Amino acid sequence: MVSASASNVSAILLLFLSIISTSRVAFSGKFYQDFYITWGGDDHSKMLKNGELLTVSLDNVSGSAFESYNQYLYAKIDMQIKLVAGNSAGTVTTFYLSSTGSYHDEIDFEFLGNLSGDPYILHTNVFCQGKGNREQQFYLWFDPTADFHTYSILWNPQNIIFLVDGLPIRQFKNLESYGIPFPNYQPMRLYSSLWNADNWATRGGLVKIDWTQSPFTASYQNFNADGCIWSYGTSSCDSNSPNSNANKGAWYWEKLDYSDQGKMTWVQNNYMIYNYCTDTKRFPQGFAPECYLTNLP
Repeated sequence: MVSASASNVSAILLLFLSIISTSRVAFSGKFYQDFYITWGGDDHSKMLKNGELLTVSLDNVSGSAFESYNQYLYAKIDMQIKLVAGNSAGTVTTFYLSSTGSYHDEIDFEFLGNLSGDPYILHTNVFCQGKGNREQQFYLWFDPTADFHTYSILWNPQNIIFLVDGLPIRQFKNLESYGIPFPNYQPMRLYSSLWNADNWATRGGLVKIDWTQSPFTASYQNFNADGCIWSYGTSSCDSNSPNSNANKGAWYWEKLDYSDQGKMTWVQNNYMIYNYCTDTKRFPQGFAPECYLTNLP
């Protein structure tokens, strides 16, 4: 476990690495082309600037949410998000891929709010065939409420990689050959929401939402998706689909190289605050099998 504050040297180095990484990210699209509002209505979710900006809000009446028109079976997803500012305790802002049903797959970013001056917690999880319990949590090395930052999910047949401003923070490898489930057959939509989770989100539910600070608002811009779009039971990356190779692109084959592994290790050593693979109190009978196979190529 690390403290909330990192050294100035560490912060400067990470900022430098972030600038290098984000220079490779390109954005496109308008929100009304890719998403529709599913909760909260026009009072709580707004598409602004000709569809280039989307905001979601939470008050004591309702939260808000949106989801993608497209389903994907593998994708590289980028979204720039500016989180709820000020006293955000009890709120959760989400950004995730998910299928449906009891045995659903899911790849989660969740941002757990906190009291003013205390850091956000970035909560990640991976569900395979309805089973999660694969949480890793991080402090961020910047103020996520002051400006937009890029949060990315890379999901391909080799692995799932979580990235922040282009920096890998977590990798979940495809270890099906070892009998470990991997999300590779259920198409997923992209979802995002802002909701009241003050029964657990901040200090285990001890700190509740201060509704006098509402409405709470998070903002989104510069969505980009390179992916295999699932439609009528067929993937745009299937070998018999037109332009299947072009649809795959470099992201489809991407894994962490030696340099990326070093960056991820550095982030985890300095900013990870929880890892299900080391929680002996929660898992006294032993960890998930993938925890013992992290060094496999």
